[in-house]
Amino acid sequence: MTSRSEQRAIADRLGVRTEACEWCTIDKVPQPPTDVLEAAGNPRLRPGRLRPLGMAGAALAVLFTPLVMLLTLLSNAEEALKRALATKEEKARLQAKDEDDRRRDAITAERGFDHVFDGNWHGGAGQFLLRWYSHSTHHQRLVVATEDGIVLAAPPQRVTTGREKRMEIVARLPAAEAMLMDPFNGEFDTRMVLIRFRDGSWLRLDTEEPRSSLHAYLLRQPLPDN
Repeated sequence: MTSRSEQRAIADRLGVRTEACEWCTIDKVPQPPTDVLEAAGNPRLRPGRLRPLGMAGAALAVLFTPLVMLLTLLSNAEEALKRALATKEEKARLQAKDEDDRRRDAITAERGFDHVFDGNWHGGAGQFLLRWYSHSTHHQRLVVATEDGIVLAAPPQRVTTGREKRMEIVARLPAAEAMLMDPFNGEFDTRMVLIRFRDGSWLRLDTEEPRSSLHAYLLRQPLPDN
C-alpha cells in the first residue's frame, strides 16, 4: 500500500492533489473488430518490449523458475499441513475464507469482471482502452484519485527500473466522465478496481497488492447512484 509520505511525494512530482494512488496493471487487450481498429487509427494494443536490461532479468527469471516452483510446492504443502493440524475454530475460519473466495470468483465471472472491460468497443471504456498504449508503452499505470477525477501517470516508454522518476501524466479523466469503483465495496479481499465511465461501461485494473490505498479510499466514499 502506498504510504501517505509516498503519496505526497507523488503529488509534488505530478503537480496534483492526491487522495490515494497505486500502481496498477490491466489484462491483455483483446483484438478489436477490424472496423473499430481502423476507425481508431490502428492504435498500439500491447505494451513496449523489454529493453536489454529487462530481457536479462527475464532470462534470469527463467533460470530460477524451477526454484520458484519448488518453493511454491513447499508453500502449498505447508498450507495443507497447517489446515490438517488446525483447531476447530481455525478450520471454521479457513472454511469461511474459502467460501468467500468461491463466492467472489463466482460473482466476478457472473458480472464479467474476469475480462479487461465490459466488451463494448464503442463505449467510453472501450474507446479509452484503445488509446491505452498510445498514451504510454509502459505496462503499468499509477492510478491517482484526485478531488476532481482520475489521473493516470506512467513513463512514456516502458522501463524496467525507475518508473517513479520517469513518470509523467499520460491521461486525465474528470469526475463528470469517469469514477473509480471497488466492485465489491470492500466485501472481498481483492486487487480489482474499476474505472466506470458515465455511460456505464467499465475498465478493470489490478493493484499490485490487495486492500490497497485505492481500496481504502473508495471505502470512505459514498456509494454511487446506479
